[in-house]
Amino acid sequence: MDILWLTQSDVKSALDMPSAMEAVESGFREHGLRKVQMPPKSYLYFTKHNGDLRTMPSFLEGQDIAGVKIVNVHPDNREKGLPTVMAVIVLNSTETGAPLAIMDGTYLTDMRTGAAGGVAVKYLARQDSRVVGMVGTGDQARTQLLALSQFMDIEEVRITCRNMNSCAGFEKDMAPVVNCDFVRTGSIKEVCRCDVLVTTTPVRSPIVRSEWVSEGTHINAIGADAVGKQELESALLRRAKVVVDDIIQASHSGEVNVPISSGTFSEADIYAELGEVIAGIKPGRRSHEEITIFDSTGLAVQDLVTADMVYRKALEKGIGKRLELF
Repeated sequence: MDILWLTQSDVKSALDMPSAMEAVESGFREHGLRKVQMPPKSYLYFTKHNGDLRTMPSFLEGQDIAGVKIVNVHPDNREKGLPTVMAVIVLNSTETGAPLAIMDGTYLTDMRTGAAGGVAVKYLARQDSRVVGMVGTGDQARTQLLALSQFMDIEEVRITCRNMNSCAGFEKDMAPVVNCDFVRTGSIKEVCRCDVLVTTTPVRSPIVRSEWVSEGTHINAIGADAVGKQELESALLRRAKVVVDDIIQASHSGEVNVPISSGTFSEADIYAELGEVIAGIKPGRRSHEEITIFDSTGLAVQDLVTADMVYRKALEKGIGKRLELF
């Protein structure tokens, strides 16, 4: 028996943003229709090394796709010349349980998370949105902006981060991809003066204040993906229609986890899961004035539908290597 081994280069050759968004949207829809098995993420915390390791299994019953992603988050890795997030994905046969493919999940994770932000904008942002604000300019910010450009006619991107040199690098990389004006600023308040706000930071204390956000804004809150992380002031959640990717997972480790644990917000205040909106079970944006928030924690179903698409493309194009298992 052999397994298809796909390197990051292989995955990149088979995965573009339109394909990722199509796959991710289908995964969310299946999730909204309750046609998936997806236990919450399992965490191992490496306090000594300022990092964690997560396992993310799932089974999409309708599409007959199963597997698991193993992923780390180590913020200090940049100082070691390594990515903050690294992952591998294993696809398994549902008929025999045998592994079908092992592939790099680092690039795929960036792409599927960016794709989720783009899908959220499709269903939750105002259709006349033109100005994007970005707090944080790392790898995830790049794929978020790439995905947003699939649905928005972007005229201006306002960016801020801790290191303004990183903002300059972000503009240099993204200006050829998104044809618009870029404005660099040291003020988060200024960045919040936008139609769609994207936050991609690992902070544990809110950096976006409610009073800075105008009515009609949509927010993709991406950074909070573990217990104790929070980017948005709790008062902002109470003003908004909050849509999460998964209620159980978000309540444990998403943007809503700290407000829920402190009692300033509750699970009952969550409007919907994104899959429910996509499946038509609940409506998305209903007015020009409402503030909408997508709380993205990253779902295993996003990984699996995207990995399956990559696997099928790789088979068609003869990409990857066959490795003997036993």
